[in-house]
Amino acid sequence: MTILGAVLAGGRATRFGRDKALARIGDTTLLEHALASLSPHVDALVVVGRADAPVAVTPDLPHADLGPLGGIAGALAYARQRGHTSVLTTACDTPNLPDALVTALVAQEAAYAAEAPTVGHWPVRLLEPLLARLASGESRSIRRWAMGAGVVAVMPGITVPNVNTVDDLEALVDSVITSSPT
Repeated sequence: MTILGAVLAGGRATRFGRDKALARIGDTTLLEHALASLSPHVDALVVVGRADAPVAVTPDLPHADLGPLGGIAGALAYARQRGHTSVLTTACDTPNLPDALVTALVAQEAAYAAEAPTVGHWPVRLLEPLLARLASGESRSIRRWAMGAGVVAVMPGITVPNVNTVDDLEALVDSVITSSPT
């Protein structure tokens, strides 16, 4: 069993106002933080929905602008083509993942973080049902799709830092600075 780590990075960042993946905490971009958070837990890495990244890239499927489900579909297709059995996802605006959350996710065949559904563990077998969902025009909510696909929510009440606005980034930077040893 091998796990592909995938950072979902195909969003428009309309609330943020610029490319979130390239926003920085210190000298490191949010994208680099997200990749680093996955790296210890996976066998390979990919960025979904971007043309360039410090690792391999792949497009959203079946096309761009489908939200995170399009990114998950792109990651699942990439994983299947390369022989991985599952994908561990996070978003480019989620700079770190608690180890306990990752452990809870990969302990399940199919699971997502109850409070952050872009963070999930998805078996490759879900690719066809997900593509069918996207083609149907039904809701593109990760939670709604996951419930119908038998994917379980884990660790309700546990939140992970997420950057949607410039204020979110500034608050995260401030928390890193205040928690750093002097």
